[in-house]
Amino acid sequence: MNNNEKQTDNQSPNQTEQETRENIWNRILWYGLGEGFIKVGTIIVTIILCGVVLVFASRHYLQEREPVRVENINPEKAAESFTDAFLPYYSPVVPEDEKFYLSQGLYRISDNHTNLPMKARYQVQRYTVQENDTVIGIGEQFNLSPSTILWGNPYTLSDDPHALRAGMEINILPVDGVYYEWHDGDGLNGVADVYKVTPEDIIDFPANGLSRETIGDYSNPNIRAGTWLVIPGGSRSFVNWSAPLITRENPAVASIYGPGACQAVTDGPLGSGTFVWPTSEHWISGYNYDEATNHRAIDIAGSLGNPVYAADAGVVVYAGWNNHGYGNVVMIDHGNGWQTLYAHLDSYNVDCGYYVFQGDTIASLGSTGNSSGPHLHYEMRYNGTPINPNNFY
Repeated sequence: MNNNEKQTDNQSPNQTEQETRENIWNRILWYGLGEGFIKVGTIIVTIILCGVVLVFASRHYLQEREPVRVENINPEKAAESFTDAFLPYYSPVVPEDEKFYLSQGLYRISDNHTNLPMKARYQVQRYTVQENDTVIGIGEQFNLSPSTILWGNPYTLSDDPHALRAGMEINILPVDGVYYEWHDGDGLNGVADVYKVTPEDIIDFPANGLSRETIGDYSNPNIRAGTWLVIPGGSRSFVNWSAPLITRENPAVASIYGPGACQAVTDGPLGSGTFVWPTSEHWISGYNYDEATNHRAIDIAGSLGNPVYAADAGVVVYAGWNNHGYGNVVMIDHGNGWQTLYAHLDSYNVDCGYYVFQGDTIASLGSTGNSSGPHLHYEMRYNGTPINPNNFY
């Protein structure tokens, strides 16, 4: 026996079958039928799988269900025919296996809270000021601007946000605008022009109780003196309750501010134009600088007796009590167009005409005047114009 015969005898049956299959496949490829054979095989396999899916679906999903027979249906007892059907339902307050009959409807957890949209108001209402209230917070509560809170109470607040006191009753206008007391001799055109609205805006607002048919001549309308009118959308300039421009050359103007007027000074130190923080604490408490609240200053937090420093060198042009809500006040003219003001002081250790230098202790922090707690009301002016201190610190 030669080596080839021995090698053939040593081949296993599995190897022989594999060679046979490979020979058959090679012949198919040689005749160019390989691709067609694969396509036909794929189609056959797909048909078989679809058949399997249809058989499975027919057994589990497509079986015809027996109709529910209801005999002798009485209209009065129609609802009872459904009482045998029930709806499984789960709720956090109901056990999982609890079942509710369809005739009972769906179960719903009650919720006593309902969000209603804010309804339009047309009447002025009264509000009692609470502890820690501010014109900003009250405005947000009633969806009004802080300016409207001030303009709605011209005699009570006098455009001063610090005049707000717990227990005080104030007017809350229904819309942003101004509250105006009518006087003899007023004309609708003139009043409307002052508050930047039209006469019709005033007449047509429901809270005013006016009518175009009965108003009469706009120059002398049928409005009784003392009547309060809502001027919707109106605005005006704030009353300036802050200190006037006081300079070392002309400090006598301070006499209208309070009994702390000084004599004229023609010399003294000049400021550098840079400013140090005026007290020992470094955070805002109360009102920040905000023209909408007529608060053109910052309120710096502190405790009673904390030191108050001169922000820059200059001459004291006012030291004394203020008649308009500032309490004890010190004002410094820095000789370069700048003035700084320190209000609600507990005490002060400078007087009119004193020379001060940057960082000198001039007073102690307090809560005098219109103040709800110890803080330093700090203002900066340039040639009499209020400047935001936040731009310098």
